[in-house]
Amino acid sequence: MADDTALEPDRLEGAPHPRDTVQLYGQIDAEQGFLDAFNAGRLHHAWLLTGPKGVGKATLAWRIARFLLTQEAEDGGMFGAPEKPVTLDVDATHPVVQRMAAGSESRLFRIIRTINPDTKRMRDGIVVDDVRALGRFLSMSATEGGRRAVIIDAADLLNTQAANALLKMLEEPPALTTFLIVAHQPAGLLPTIRSRCRELRLATLSPADMAFALEGAGLETGLSDEATAALGTLSGGSVGAAARLMQLEGLEIYAELVGIFQSLPQLDRPRVIKLADHFAMRGAEERLDLLLNLLETLLFRLARAGVAGAGSMTPAHPAEAELFARLSPDATAARKWAKLSDSLLTRARHGRAVNLDPAALILDTFMRIQRSVAE
Repeated sequence: MADDTALEPDRLEGAPHPRDTVQLYGQIDAEQGFLDAFNAGRLHHAWLLTGPKGVGKATLAWRIARFLLTQEAEDGGMFGAPEKPVTLDVDATHPVVQRMAAGSESRLFRIIRTINPDTKRMRDGIVVDDVRALGRFLSMSATEGGRRAVIIDAADLLNTQAANALLKMLEEPPALTTFLIVAHQPAGLLPTIRSRCRELRLATLSPADMAFALEGAGLETGLSDEATAALGTLSGGSVGAAARLMQLEGLEIYAELVGIFQSLPQLDRPRVIKLADHFAMRGAEERLDLLLNLLETLLFRLARAGVAGAGSMTPAHPAEAELFARLSPDATAARKWAKLSDSLLTRARHGRAVNLDPAALILDTFMRIQRSVAE
């Protein structure tokens, strides 16, 4: 297995690594799709695990890897073929499981971003040397026999040379080797890579599954049903995004945005100035980015409400229904909000890129919103 580093780019800060997350919530269809293929003897050599970030793709990859590497030989020896499994769950005391948890299983290899030996910093993407190391692993592990598993997290990070190197391996797959390829945006992959994989599409999580998943990740803090539902709405059903919202007080930030929008068309300027000063403080850069993302979400929801109706949307805040009905009552208003969203967020992100003063950026953004509503 590839050497672990102290920095693990495939791990969400504050949450267990996917290899340590035993239970997967809300992905029964994806798990069953893999089990059906395995039990029917149609195990594809490469599986593309797709879906939004944070819904459990990496966790499923590790579950499948544990499952495959603990399976008995197909012939079952003198006692006949083993019973067909009905779940990906495996015995936690199995030696393979123990070795995987310790990072010492010789039949498992993962491809992730690595440290650049020259700069001593984490690379932005996966480079060709990371993929070529897989070739050496396959040649060595083949002597031990049995199944092998390769986890790639995430294929979106492969640079051109690395993608071509992976393609060559997928074109000539080694015997008894299963590739488990995580992809957040599969449309951006080489078509030839996608065509050589079978896709397992993971769904966004329901509020109930979201609550279970957050608790399983050690991130549940006694949230109310309404707060959990709001997290699910604002995160798009992604546990990873929900965890980030919790860690950065995203629900509180969104509530403040809704409160400011409730003051329109007059705009509560003292409240905006207070918000701007707060997010201009040193060390608030990550929360400022979240503020802009949540502002984009609110503008998008305003536009959607004008088309679909506020009552058709799962609320992310109790005041949304009245706010949306007042500020975006029809399709004309929806188009206005959509156009404003495009221009505002483009301008805001440019301001972040050129290090514009955060307070000035926030004030300018809300002044433009006020002028647009008043027109």
